[in-house]
Amino acid sequence: CKNIKYSKVLPKASVVVIFHNEAWSSLLRTVHSIVNRSPPEYLHEVVLLDDFSDQDFLRENLKAYIADTWPDGIVRLVRTTKRSGIIRARIAGAKAATGDVLIFMDSHCEASTGWIEPLLSRISENRRKVVCPIIDSIDDMTLEYSGNGGYQIGGFSWSLHFTFKNGSPRPVESSEYTLPVRSPTMAGGLFAVERKYFFEIGAYDPGMDVWGGENLELSFRVWMCGGQLEFVPCSRVGHIFRSRHPYTFPGNKDTHGINSVRLAEVWMDDYKRFFYMHRRDMLSQDYGDISDRKVLRQTLNCKSFKWYLDNVYPDKFIPDENVRAWGMVRNAESSLCLDTLQKDENTVFDIGMFFCQNGGSASQVLSLTYSNHLRREESCLTTSGQDGSTVQLQPCSYSSNMTWIHDKSNTIVHQASGKCLDTGGGKSEGYVVVNVCTEKPTQKWTMQHYLDL
Repeated sequence: CKNIKYSKVLPKASVVVIFHNEAWSSLLRTVHSIVNRSPPEYLHEVVLLDDFSDQDFLRENLKAYIADTWPDGIVRLVRTTKRSGIIRARIAGAKAATGDVLIFMDSHCEASTGWIEPLLSRISENRRKVVCPIIDSIDDMTLEYSGNGGYQIGGFSWSLHFTFKNGSPRPVESSEYTLPVRSPTMAGGLFAVERKYFFEIGAYDPGMDVWGGENLELSFRVWMCGGQLEFVPCSRVGHIFRSRHPYTFPGNKDTHGINSVRLAEVWMDDYKRFFYMHRRDMLSQDYGDISDRKVLRQTLNCKSFKWYLDNVYPDKFIPDENVRAWGMVRNAESSLCLDTLQKDENTVFDIGMFFCQNGGSASQVLSLTYSNHLRREESCLTTSGQDGSTVQLQPCSYSSNMTWIHDKSNTIVHQASGKCLDTGGGKSEGYVVVNVCTEKPTQKWTMQHYLDL
């Protein structure tokens, strides 16, 4: 990366930093790193937008500090007159900015040396690219910068949460290491976009409230409406990942859930069924008027969500497509179904059993794939195969221990061990096991929907 030479003539950036009651040290660390590590020919301004902070030190003290430290006006302080939330505050920050390119950055970051040139260079090549730096971690306790961003890019879960996924690993010494990596989604706190293009494609959805879902909505919209989203390895920015949520939610509203309904209804077509499978409570939720966003989609002549899945995120697992069967895995004798028991699926854990919810719980939805995996969105069933051993959910792989055979005999057989899935006489909230195959009804299972068996 250090050997790459960039043109002196690149679009100039307005870096937009939104803050609300941010700590003095982390806010100024962010701003100083931007100004100090951005060549002046590329930095038009830093727009520091205060979303109605009520801490005294962020009022006159901050105003005076900015005036004394940057008398040339490179840092501008803009304030909202009421609490807007991160989404509407970013719209306000973008409207206040006058540079060629908008770079949105959270208020608890550190820009690294050489961070801005790769972003501006990529946009200068194609104004329809939205580009993100690689995100390194800053420890939230020690505030130490750790250059561990690696090659992770963005994905999403069907519950419409952002997820990190591994990009194509490239050796650091390879010339290909510096090439941008296409990404289905972005985290949303750190990205660059040409200012006019940002507004051409609809900025943010102003009907979304406070925080949540806006990053996926923008990601889907960019791809579906003719743009591209990339991570740029030679641009690196540190970010403090906090142990608690930095935003307050007026009225304790589930803003992520409500915003995600708006996203699903406008952009996901029939695939919104998977969001509602996870969030049945949102089916009756008032999500406001989305007519303007639907008109925007038509005006921009955007493609379908199926096109997005096929062309941008082809490895995204779809529970009811290209599978043998899917839905509840039910033991008739006990009326128990396999169930995650609401455990964190980013961890490895034993799969449990719970009274069948007849499609009312996403925790009971599994798919039997053509590779004979019994799986969830990212994890597959596996077991050691010993008599009475439990069955775990682990990240899917090609391990033979993850192969299960299910046929019209209604057994589910672990291929590597030849053992059968068995309730073991367990109760609801207990754990399923494998045992030597018999004809016992505790080993008889059916799936809710058979597509090809």
